[in-house]
Amino acid sequence: MTTSYETQSKTPIDPVMAAKQLIPLILARRDKAERIRRVPADVTTALADAGLLQMYLPRSMGGPELSPLTAFEAIETLSRADGAIGWCAMISSDLSLFMGWLPADVGRQMCGDPADLRVAGSLRPQGRAHIVEGGYRVRGRWNFASGVDHANWLYCPCMVMDGDEPQLNEAGMPRVMSMWIRSDEATIEDTWTAIGMRGTGSNDFVVHDIFAPAARAFSLNGPSCERGPLYNSRLQLTAVWTATVANALGIARGAIDSFIELAAETSSTSSSSVLRDRPLVQTRVAEAEAILGAARAYVVDSVGSAWAAICDGALDPSHAIARARLAIVHGMHEAVRSVDLVFHAAGTNAIYSLNPLERYFRDIHVTVQHGAALPAQYESAGKALMGLRPTERGW
Repeated sequence: MTTSYETQSKTPIDPVMAAKQLIPLILARRDKAERIRRVPADVTTALADAGLLQMYLPRSMGGPELSPLTAFEAIETLSRADGAIGWCAMISSDLSLFMGWLPADVGRQMCGDPADLRVAGSLRPQGRAHIVEGGYRVRGRWNFASGVDHANWLYCPCMVMDGDEPQLNEAGMPRVMSMWIRSDEATIEDTWTAIGMRGTGSNDFVVHDIFAPAARAFSLNGPSCERGPLYNSRLQLTAVWTATVANALGIARGAIDSFIELAAETSSTSSSSVLRDRPLVQTRVAEAEAILGAARAYVVDSVGSAWAAICDGALDPSHAIARARLAIVHGMHEAVRSVDLVFHAAGTNAIYSLNPLERYFRDIHVTVQHGAALPAQYESAGKALMGLRPTERGW
């Protein structure tokens, strides 16, 4: 779906083509990423050079400011080759969206010329910020910081403190401010030993009493500085999690591709016929393909409608946003279901670590632990569709 805004916002960067061109490099490095538990340096450089770590960065700061579905296709392409590398591109691009809450001149100082923003961080307010002259003194520990080893900026939500107690906002809840902190001001702690997505380097980082200037602090509950539809507060989590479901759907596509390749040349201990010649295997591939294709179509249609509603200035985009958020959580769980079908259809062939299908299986089951896939997302969507008000942010 093309809107007038997208027509006016063309960028010379073709992120999808750039992602496709990186596939040979990613395939050559994915075993190394798994082994060293982070994205290899040459892959990080290639992603950054292609603009794939800052897809939501405002144009006013030198970024491409891409629409959610454009970022979706690029992340899906990367994740089809390797889930962990696609995940890191997703996380950094998602967090680049929040640069829209800073003044453009502050963002340009942070990103440089040409813009080079590589972000890690967390949406959870795991820090404490004390007000001082000119800004805040910040300390805290943030976990699951995917890509922190190659980040140059860290996104750090904090509770603002009044002595030893959090300040409260008008709703009686702790006041949260988000800080941008240079990565060299933090200490990375090697905590990432996980069942899947090992190449994401999702370690903890710790900040010890660092000064954060007020110019680099903001509240996501306040208005953005950027006026483009991408930075509309109603679209905030929809845009962020569109890239998240893209990662899951890309992993599932890679798993099906991997299984089809495996099935063409592999038999089993119980039969000498290759897997692809067996009716049950043929059925499972078809089921997995239908599940994945339907889930992807629902995401593309619903997110496209929500984007159009925001771009067209709809007075109440609530229904469109609810459908998009529902499509996202549904897509993540359907991605898991499609991978499970082909994994079990492969039998014992699937359990060997030399088989890429085994990694896709592990990665998708880690991906679905993300907040975008929580069962509460279904509940909130149901409330919104029935005219009730969800309590969570972003609906």
